[in-house]
Amino acid sequence: MTEVAERYARVADGFSACVAGIADLAWTGLTPCAEWTVRDLVGHVVSVHRHVAGGMHAPELPAPATDPDLREAWAVATAEMRGALADPARARAPVGGRFAPMPFEDLVGRLLCIDTLVHTWDLARATGQPEGLDPVAVTVAFDAIRPADDAIRGAGGYGPKLEPPPRADEQTRFLYFLGRASRSAHARTESP
Repeated sequence: MTEVAERYARVADGFSACVAGIADLAWTGLTPCAEWTVRDLVGHVVSVHRHVAGGMHAPELPAPATDPDLREAWAVATAEMRGALADPARARAPVGGRFAPMPFEDLVGRLLCIDTLVHTWDLARATGQPEGLDPVAVTVAFDAIRPADDAIRGAGGYGPKLEPPPRADEQTRFLYFLGRASRSAHARTESP
């Protein structure tokens, strides 16, 4: 298993745990993502998976948020991604679109792992579940996204970055960088 496949598996397992923990009535609850319900957020993650699985050339599919069983839609999407990453030829295949030229595995490691990781926290926050993220995935995501600071902001992107509290741990610094902290009740801190 490659580093990306292993990291993706850990990130996807974290999202899967949150999806499994959604109470039936919580699907219509709001999330830290402006104007998205829990159903919309899970639908977004499924949609991004479908798009990446199609090599960024996936045809327009029905909005996942309308799927009657988003838990099943997520299970299918992540199983397909795990299968693609386990196939060396597929993992190395170039993808098109705005990320071209890039091997499929690199796209998963950059786009899909970051998107799913961030939305795992959003989903946990929205549904009252544990908010801890995989620390290695946080480090890799933060290192990858930090250079794109200005490019990731604005409509359809992340909010303005915020100043984290002193001695904030890396997950907190990462979330503040993405503008998520404005919704945090408190920030965890590292030992001095």
